[in-house]
Amino acid sequence: AILLVFVVQAVSYEYRRKPSNVLGQRTYEAFLVLNGVAGPLLLGVAVGTFFTGAEFTVNRMNMAAVGGDTAISQWATPWHGLEALTDARNLLLGVAVFALSRVLALHFFLNNLDDETLRLRARRLSCGYSLLFLAAFLAFFGWLLCSDGRAIDPASGTVSIEPYKYLHNLLAMPAVAIVLLAGVAAVLWGLWSGGRNGSRRAIWFSGAGTILTVLALLLLAGWNDTCYYPSLTDMQSSLAITNSSSSLFTLKVMSVVSLLIPFVAAYIWYAWRALTRPISEREVEEAEHKY
Repeated sequence: AILLVFVVQAVSYEYRRKPSNVLGQRTYEAFLVLNGVAGPLLLGVAVGTFFTGAEFTVNRMNMAAVGGDTAISQWATPWHGLEALTDARNLLLGVAVFALSRVLALHFFLNNLDDETLRLRARRLSCGYSLLFLAAFLAFFGWLLCSDGRAIDPASGTVSIEPYKYLHNLLAMPAVAIVLLAGVAAVLWGLWSGGRNGSRRAIWFSGAGTILTVLALLLLAGWNDTCYYPSLTDMQSSLAITNSSSSLFTLKVMSVVSLLIPFVAAYIWYAWRALTRPISEREVEEAEHKY
């Protein structure tokens, strides 16, 4: 579903203003709206299942099977994971990701647009989406701190339910707690500065804060002997780092490849700097590709 809406987005960007397109410009614009809403919503729901779990089973004995069913993992529901959309907790995170994506886009406009009318509209819209984000995210995070989690014994591999697991993770990993607090503080400052006076620097705080907050949430989901993908069908099928990692050789290769990350980060910074300059209405009208 996530892949589908982003493919629709790419096609719509390319063909919405092509002469004599079959579906018409309004149809492609409707597809863009669909992606703008469904894309971040589905991504948030998918991340939510790292905490709420999904209905699946894992049978590693199938690896040795000759013929027949050799699948290690199987869905225990005909919905193949789409039932996550019926869980209110997942939807809360989905709404939070949707609202935050809108806020980040509006903060990008505040930084890049050289048009006071559009900047004023972006500032006003960011206030509403900021409130929606705060309501959804705080509700999800409050539930997370009070919820049970699946803990795995690294020695025996046995999975058990641990009350207040994610709260315990925060207390046991102060570095992660600091990253989370720093991320939340940066996001809040970005929301405040962008909504209050339309600061061009709001995107730098809200963007960096988003990266730190997401990183901390993912570390809460998998570190400290935590099952990052709980199974609601068979608790012992829950996935953790200790029972689902690749081989030592693969991990070593991935570690070497990860050394290229600074080059990737440098390229992202270069591309971002090329994009982040004030754009006027005249430039948009005279541009060859009016996306």
